[in-house]
Amino acid sequence: MRIDAFALGPLQTNAYLISTEPDRKAIIIDPGMMPARLLAKVQELQLQVEAILLTHAHFDHMGGVEEVRKSCGCPVYVHDLEADWLTDARKNGSMRWSEMTEPLTTDPAEYSLDEGQLLKLIGLEFRVYHTPGHSPGSVSFLCGEHLFSGDVLFRQSVGRTDLPGGKERDLFDSIRGKLYTFAPHTRVYPGHGPQTTIGYEMENNPYVPAIR
Repeated sequence: MRIDAFALGPLQTNAYLISTEPDRKAIIIDPGMMPARLLAKVQELQLQVEAILLTHAHFDHMGGVEEVRKSCGCPVYVHDLEADWLTDARKNGSMRWSEMTEPLTTDPAEYSLDEGQLLKLIGLEFRVYHTPGHSPGSVSFLCGEHLFSGDVLFRQSVGRTDLPGGKERDLFDSIRGKLYTFAPHTRVYPGHGPQTTIGYEMENNPYVPAIR
């Protein structure tokens, strides 16, 4: 498995291109905004993209959905609680942050995500964990020892909870009750900033220290 990361758009949102060899199949987690570099890598590696998975539907994570979906001809997956955020610029936040972007909308997602769902894509298995708090439909994807956490858990930080639908208690429950149950060496690929591990965050995250 190969993982390429791209910090895209005005908020430097991490988009992840996950591919396998030798069949050259791929998925994209959170295409971000302004996905030209991401699409250039897809072309360079001659990849067939099977799906776009969204950790959540804030504008900086879903802004590139339509461009990538049309370019790659692939379906989109999002949690049901944020399905209508793709078609509503008020809910996905793009109308609120007019200094960063024009109002953004996309066509509806083809598939929904839910707690415990197992996605079998590109010869790999991605387990879906509903991890609300940053937003009501936030999910995290676990593939082996690789966790894609969206805006739930960052290196020594956590996602903000002051946006519509955010709840601090839900966020802490998602991190302690789900993410901190994974093996300490599990590598975390967050929606912004550098990678980390579950073990490092349990020991060093000032917002959500592990409960002993």
